[in-house]
Amino acid sequence: MTAHDISFSVPFVHRLRFTFDIAGDDFKTLLDLLEPGGDAVPKVMIVVDQDLLEACPAVDALARRLDVCGQVQLVRADESPIACVLQGGEAVKNDSAGVDRLLSLINQHDLDRRSYVIAIGGGAVLDAAGYAAAIAHRGVRLIRLPSTTLAQDDSGVGVKNAINYFGKKNWVGTFAVPWAVINDRSLIQTLPDRDFRCGFSEAVKVSLLKSREDFDFLCDHAKQIADRDMDIAFDAIRRSCLWHLKHITQGGDPFEALEARPLDFGHWSAHKMEPLSGYRIRHGEAVGIGVALDCIYSSKVHGMPMDQAMAVCRCMHDLGLPLWDQTLDQAQVLMDGLEEFRQHLGGRLTVTMLRGVGEPIDVHDIDKEAMLESVLDLKRISHSLAPAAC
Repeated sequence: MTAHDISFSVPFVHRLRFTFDIAGDDFKTLLDLLEPGGDAVPKVMIVVDQDLLEACPAVDALARRLDVCGQVQLVRADESPIACVLQGGEAVKNDSAGVDRLLSLINQHDLDRRSYVIAIGGGAVLDAAGYAAAIAHRGVRLIRLPSTTLAQDDSGVGVKNAINYFGKKNWVGTFAVPWAVINDRSLIQTLPDRDFRCGFSEAVKVSLLKSREDFDFLCDHAKQIADRDMDIAFDAIRRSCLWHLKHITQGGDPFEALEARPLDFGHWSAHKMEPLSGYRIRHGEAVGIGVALDCIYSSKVHGMPMDQAMAVCRCMHDLGLPLWDQTLDQAQVLMDGLEEFRQHLGGRLTVTMLRGVGEPIDVHDIDKEAMLESVLDLKRISHSLAPAAC
């Protein structure tokens, strides 16, 4: 018997751009990312979130400008420069039809590994399009243009793609580094208020893990963000996105091979609340509730100062996010989410909690009685604050 265990690493480049008007003055930022395939101009297929296409004129303008620029070979759908329009929201992830449609288009138009799928939309559309791009030819280049605050400050810069299966979040998916991510301010201008506010729960989450300074910034400016002060909101997105990117590229575990997933703080319950609600509750709302819940639990069990946990609750409230959902009344069912979370991780249960802001710890057991008490405490706290619109 002989054994040969050889460690090796694969170099990746994660390209992140922040722009203000991708269909206008910043158009060249996108063009510069489209490298020719040998002697040929790059082949490009645009995939767009239907809700965004109807609400944001910049999307159609961007597609038409790509179509006439003479520097790409654009896959068209009849008279439209947009090859595929997908229904936005969780529906596109609950059914594999969207992914199958994208794979058919990639095959039909002979896209290859040096071709590009440009996905423009919210996190769900980016997930579905990213999954299709990752499995076609074992990887067609993907450029993401996130159009929600949630996707811009968190998932859009990630290296995960997935759809839901068996009634479970992100059960089928891949790890794949996007060719590039462009966070463009014009794409979030037309978001409804509810969806605009949702994304900032992930900004609170990552600041709790990484930076007391950024957590204080969010607390101090939460009401201005909720009121859509775009200079402050885009700065908050930038800070959050850069923390997520730094963790992915420098945290030593981009493909989550280890036990701990710090960026999933607050998510074990969020991922259970969403299907329990029939996806009535937005992902960002579920994460906000889950983060607040785990902060209260951390104050009971792991020494997080209660005033910090309360500051998290007030921050979420000031951002216009709910702190309670009726799915939490099914607390015993909610606890099943811990086992599903363990299965998703593989191996033993590992959940990130906090000793304080900027002091994450990994724990392998949850005191169920203390967690159920934390649920009741959260309900009381949510009722003590003025209800947030959702």
